[in-house]
Amino acid sequence: MGTQLRGLGADRLAEALAAIVGSEHVLIDPDRMSPFTVDWTGCFTGEARAVVFPADTGEAAAVMAACRAAGVAVLAQGGNTGLVGGSVPARAAGPGPGPGDTVIASTRRMKGMGPVDVLTGQVEVGAGVTIAELQRHASSAGWHYGVDLASRDSATVGGTIATNAGGLRVCAFGTTRHQVESVESVLADGRVLPLRPDLIKDNTGYRLDGLMVGSEGTLGLITRARLRLGCPPGPSTVALISVPDWSEAFDIVRWVRRRSTRLLAAEIIAQSGVRLVCEMADLPWPVDHTDRPFLLLVESEGSEPDLPAEVDAVIGVDPGDRRRLWRYRELMSEAVAVGLAGDGRVHKLDVSLPSAQMPRFPAELVEALGSGTGPAEPAASGVERWTFFGHLADGNIHLAFAGAELDRNALDERVLTLVAVHGGSISGEHGIGRAKRPWLHLSRTAEEIATMRAVKRALDPTGQLAPGVLLPEG
Repeated sequence: MGTQLRGLGADRLAEALAAIVGSEHVLIDPDRMSPFTVDWTGCFTGEARAVVFPADTGEAAAVMAACRAAGVAVLAQGGNTGLVGGSVPARAAGPGPGPGDTVIASTRRMKGMGPVDVLTGQVEVGAGVTIAELQRHASSAGWHYGVDLASRDSATVGGTIATNAGGLRVCAFGTTRHQVESVESVLADGRVLPLRPDLIKDNTGYRLDGLMVGSEGTLGLITRARLRLGCPPGPSTVALISVPDWSEAFDIVRWVRRRSTRLLAAEIIAQSGVRLVCEMADLPWPVDHTDRPFLLLVESEGSEPDLPAEVDAVIGVDPGDRRRLWRYRELMSEAVAVGLAGDGRVHKLDVSLPSAQMPRFPAELVEALGSGTGPAEPAASGVERWTFFGHLADGNIHLAFAGAELDRNALDERVLTLVAVHGGSISGEHGIGRAKRPWLHLSRTAEEIATMRAVKRALDPTGQLAPGVLLPEG
């Protein structure tokens, strides 16, 4: 995994890191570090002095202490699947540390998974375990982990805790926060906040480990977690339905929610996004209607679909058919990167809205952008093409924009201000990172931001952890 520390005899930090984790677990060559210094979107990149891979909490604590002694910032990184630049160093000219002043602490070697406690339905796992690995581990013991993401093969437990990721099953199981029993983390000076005792009831003061959920690496490096598992869902049915508007989509979801054993997912995709998936993956158009602007995917427990009589749907009951229908949704991120912008540089925004406001949002968004979706009418913010998809049952929408002259700041201001006007959140599940720091005030009051700053100062008084992430400047 690493490279030899040749030529760095004078670099005491590199020597110290190698002494802690082994030279094979330290990267210093820029080419070898490049996968860790560029985010998934390709829009955020910076420079790092090293990438280090501690194997456990003890090594992570020693790494943190060594970096503090050297006056170097530490940036935690899991699967590096984020979309807001929170897991990669800042550019030299931007906020945060300058070139060579950051060490990336990757949790990918923290792969331990303990046995499932069949009485409490809990399991202890390392921060570097991927969501797919955790799902398989839970399933082998007859249990189920509630968080699911299209990036399940890359996204890690630590990263999803740090961002409080939601994903595809929030309507049934809640966000990551709802699955967390306890978190172990290393503070900026190397001290460890351990896992709390394995107790169902423990009412002994502040939940300090709870602060790590959604902290985006600004308070500590997450190393282990005890997670809550649940009973696996029963047999389920997937339905793909073309709908003319969001109001009808909501009516169908309400119908299913009232009548099914449990709603497992409710996803909406713009027709333009479905076409991108079909073109990229050479898939057939999935439904009879081609003139309706939205496609609704609903999955519910039960061996038979329970849909309104007038709904014309494509149904998947057996596992193969369910997976086939889910491809139209799960390939969206990849299809958008390939098809919306030829170079893959797509600007993505992740927002949440109250359910009552969602039906009006698409039309108002078109108006706010200043144009339609075609390249013949470029918007004031430079948008030439855009599409969206989202988790209809929990109000989370993912927007993707492309344009040769895209003005990202102007676009963010228009879209996020519109979201705030409707009482929504500027980040549904990807966090604030570097991308949305200037807009945090749209979703949090001045008092809330000041309190977050106070917590940050208490746990990281020197600003060593993830500088330039989450909290606005000043």
